[in-house]
Amino acid sequence: MNSRRLFALAFLILLASAYGQTLHQTSGPWVMEKSGTRAGLRGIHAVGGGVGWASGTNGTALRTEDGGYEWQSCAMPPGAEMLDLRGIWAWDENTAIAMSSGPGDQSRLYRTTDGCSHWTLLYTNPDKDGFWDAIAFHGKARGFLLGDPVGGRFALFFTLNRGMTWERVNAPGLEAGAARIGAFAASNSALLLDGSGLPWFGTSGPGGPWLYTGGMSCSMAHAQTDPAGCLRSAMAFSREELPLAGDAASAGIFSLGADAGMVDAVAVGGDYGKAAQTAGSAARWRSQMGQWARAAQPPHGYRSAVAWDAAAGAWIAVGTNGSDISYDDGRTWQTLDNGNWNALSLPWVVGPNGQIAKLDPDRLKR
Repeated sequence: MNSRRLFALAFLILLASAYGQTLHQTSGPWVMEKSGTRAGLRGIHAVGGGVGWASGTNGTALRTEDGGYEWQSCAMPPGAEMLDLRGIWAWDENTAIAMSSGPGDQSRLYRTTDGCSHWTLLYTNPDKDGFWDAIAFHGKARGFLLGDPVGGRFALFFTLNRGMTWERVNAPGLEAGAARIGAFAASNSALLLDGSGLPWFGTSGPGGPWLYTGGMSCSMAHAQTDPAGCLRSAMAFSREELPLAGDAASAGIFSLGADAGMVDAVAVGGDYGKAAQTAGSAARWRSQMGQWARAAQPPHGYRSAVAWDAAAGAWIAVGTNGSDISYDDGRTWQTLDNGNWNALSLPWVVGPNGQIAKLDPDRLKR
């Protein structure tokens, strides 16, 4: 009987390891959860109330309704067997949009309204030379979709009906110019919507780490009565170079984050080809400063995602060689762990080989 129990225990450990990670194993403040997959995960969205969605390679999508105690494997979106679902955005336990990233028509949007039992193809990239990088929504209906430059301009689309239909943004200021720049689809967070629901996005590549900021010259009344018209004709973008690592195809801005009031914002990145390089991996912006400043003590390597933890009053950043935390508005960072992570939507973090972990606030460094 003892030998049978030992065999059963060994089998369970091997099974858990084979499907993402060992249950309840910890890495710094992160507690591993069983994902049931070995897919590389880059999409994660915490909805609240214990609901979360994740996505990754080979058309993989996952969902939890119980705070991560159990992650459900979703049905495969039609024709997505070879697609990389780099981003996912959800409204509740039933409704979500998954974004695949790839050249041309390999960039697609799928929608589910029945808890991922079925998916519908919503939209396919109309640009044969395009590549989608990130999707984000503001409130229940307005959303933006970001893609690499096509014909010298960043591809940006908007929706006002939860992604059911999309329209291209033709605003001035989206030009990439002669710079060899794009955006990274590393964590679905190169795109950020500000407090008014207008897009900011970060770029990467040899042309430098630029931040594009959207603005709108539209009255409040006009914006309320004709939001589509304002987005079509009253938007414009400005850009500024941020003090992050650049001058390489593998370097630049990978993620943007802001606190609830847009008082503070943080940009992280660096060079994913030099994961341990700390210089130029984080910059911060404060509304009262009005400018971006490089972190005095940066994270301990390249970072692909950043998020504000309101409960802890801190910023958390993750990347392929670990995670870090900042309690002083992104000025200095402390190491949390040395794991391998891709994307972040608190309390969850995801990575390669089906890794999903949940933040244990009691294990945070203070």
